[in-house]
Amino acid sequence: MFRVVGGCATDCSGVTRRHFVQAGALGGFGLAGLLQARAAQAPARRADTSVILFWMSGGPGHMETWDPKPDAVAQFRGPFGAVRTAVPGTLFGELLPNHARIADKLSVVRSVSHGSGDHTKANHWMLTGFEGPAFNAPDFMSQKRPSMGSAAAKLRGANRPGMPAYAAVPHLRGGTDNFFHYAAYLGRASNPFVAESDPNLPDFRVRNLTLPRDLPFARLDDRRGLVDSLDAARRTADRTPDGDPFRQQAFSLLTSPAAATAFNIGAEPVKVRDAYGRHTYGQSALLARRLVEAGVTFVTVNCVPWDHHATAGRHSTTEGGKLFIPPFDRALAALVTDLHERGLSERVLVVAMGEFGRTPRMNAEGGRDHWGNVFSVLFAGGGLKMGRLVGRSTSKGEYVADRPTTPQDVTATVFHHLGVTAREVWFPDTERRPVPLVEHGEPIRELVG
Repeated sequence: MFRVVGGCATDCSGVTRRHFVQAGALGGFGLAGLLQARAAQAPARRADTSVILFWMSGGPGHMETWDPKPDAVAQFRGPFGAVRTAVPGTLFGELLPNHARIADKLSVVRSVSHGSGDHTKANHWMLTGFEGPAFNAPDFMSQKRPSMGSAAAKLRGANRPGMPAYAAVPHLRGGTDNFFHYAAYLGRASNPFVAESDPNLPDFRVRNLTLPRDLPFARLDDRRGLVDSLDAARRTADRTPDGDPFRQQAFSLLTSPAAATAFNIGAEPVKVRDAYGRHTYGQSALLARRLVEAGVTFVTVNCVPWDHHATAGRHSTTEGGKLFIPPFDRALAALVTDLHERGLSERVLVVAMGEFGRTPRMNAEGGRDHWGNVFSVLFAGGGLKMGRLVGRSTSKGEYVADRPTTPQDVTATVFHHLGVTAREVWFPDTERRPVPLVEHGEPIRELVG
């Protein structure tokens, strides 16, 4: 990890960012000295903060969710109306009544834009802050930068011993081009721990958190000791650093009662489980709350699918909206309410977004196509200012009308909550060149003060 601390381009010693990059490319001892000196001046990070990301893969329609256009003609307005919210003058889509009820605990940025309708480019853009490869490119599945969750895992680690720093529920499969949740050049130890099981199922069980019956702990510990001995011999021969942190993390999780307890959603009262909704979205949101409460720093709730353009076997806007918006509405509202009631709303930041929005004009089949020119991102809690709308789209939801916001601004805001000044953090890539966590973005000032 490379970290530059200081609010200006030049520090007291006259070292510029350009010098920093040049030193990183040379790999010289001066870089290590610079980093050590700056790290000594770094302010203490905010402890015990965490993030829950609702990842709406496929791209939710902004006019069906947080930016309805009830006065537009039907071809743009779409099949659903709008509802008033707890914040005077703010409207949400009619399928979000629970969001509307707690709108004073939410803030929505209605002016996010990156301009791409390519799932692959946009998926990478929103998850990492940087544009990804095109869908038709030879390397279209190649992750160029670490995801926010992986960067958080690398920078912060878990909030409590025995827990993963980064987890995903119920899985990271499905959706459209859903490739970029991983660590890239940060290493396997910063990848997510994925539940790979639906917490709404009666027999929900997280793989790899329970020892096989024929492998008691004593035998497992013997195996670990053998592997450690082999690793030590290899390091002596190769003069390589200490063993694989990913393997060490896996062993810690497998033997951690804290992790097993956190994933035991059956311990929740029936009333609480019912409040979240007895569906995958609801129970995944509840499990995410249990995980951050137990010490996980970043949890992705993978909500799929949102690609509702009524072609190529996809749902229409009407079908998709009715199927997926109500359970999402209930799950997120229950989570935000629960975090407030449990005194966790300042510590936990909730973010909901997809890779882009949907076309303002309905297509001939009754769907909306891909649209990256303007879309919305929701924030809740995390010590940010709530009950706010940031930015504005045009009257038909086509373009940004006010306060353009970038994916990197979203990323910088998330890391601001985690106590990280994202533009002052650099990582070495696969060629050991220092690359920034965020290059141009800034925390959204209307939310952070």
